[in-house]
Amino acid sequence: MPESANWTHLHAQLHRTLLQRQILPSNQRLLVAVSGGQDSLCTLKLLLDLQPKWGWNLAIAHCDHCWRSDSQKNANHVENLAKNFGISYYLQTAPDIPKTEAAARQWRYQALTEVAIARNYPYIVTGHTASDRAETLLYNLIRGSGADGLSALTWTRPVADLRLGDSEENPQSTIYLVRPLLEITRSQTGQFCQEQKLPIWEDSTNQDLQYARNRIRSQLLPYLETHFNPRASTALAQTAELLRADVEYIEIAASALLQRAISPIADNPQVKIQLPVKLNRPILRAAPLALQRRAMRQVLQQILPCAPSFDSVEKLTSLIAAPNRSQTDPFPGGAIARVENPWIAIDL
Repeated sequence: MPESANWTHLHAQLHRTLLQRQILPSNQRLLVAVSGGQDSLCTLKLLLDLQPKWGWNLAIAHCDHCWRSDSQKNANHVENLAKNFGISYYLQTAPDIPKTEAAARQWRYQALTEVAIARNYPYIVTGHTASDRAETLLYNLIRGSGADGLSALTWTRPVADLRLGDSEENPQSTIYLVRPLLEITRSQTGQFCQEQKLPIWEDSTNQDLQYARNRIRSQLLPYLETHFNPRASTALAQTAELLRADVEYIEIAASALLQRAISPIADNPQVKIQLPVKLNRPILRAAPLALQRRAMRQVLQQILPCAPSFDSVEKLTSLIAAPNRSQTDPFPGGAIARVENPWIAIDL
């Protein structure tokens, strides 16, 4: 590939990542989430510079949470960027100010998905970096998450399942969220923005230490890098990458185990489990504990009205080896599991 005067190490790294992982196919419509901060600006500029080689159709989406008094100026700033780059701009404004980080994140992904559906963009691109991945691992580790939480922020994940028009341009029926910068750190995106003279919008909420993620970013990670490992962010991001592959393998193996143990057996393993249901204890008992827990969690994910807690998974798993007629107290939603040899029976 010929290099130009503006071709940097990050251009080459991203181009190589996209060739290896095939997460942003050529000649596709990409909706880039741009907050105005350094990570999203770096992502946008890299994609714009790579656009001639990949044939993408790029657009910008900006989500205004209305948290700050300058949020409208922030949105105008991003709109001006879109005009300067000559690409489409879509603004989503929160109807109600989100009360928590989690609520803001949920609304933001919903808003981006709505734009992607309405405007026919099968790929939503965000500027999450290796630093974000490291912070998420630490945040979830402190909260007691398992391997799933520690390996969060995957390269790509589906966010909506519906057809984006029947055309050769968009043949798939799924909208994907893609994070192509997960091997690039925040210090690298900052340096890139400086070198490229990109106008970064400084978000004051990123300095607010009432948010746990900001404390991890500004206090915990710098401490780890100073006193333990100067490349702590990269090392933690690599750990998340290794865990993600482990999680995907165990999830598939647990699904196969559950399919053998469940009664009645569904013709299609994708069919939702419905109560009442019975689980074959001898089949489950012969499996390693890691698969037992994962299979029980898959059951609970489908029958409970909320995400299963560690305690709920442990209660159900304990029945695999429990005496006959043992039973749990009610799970959220009212379901109860009991031992009816050779089964675990679950019903309301």
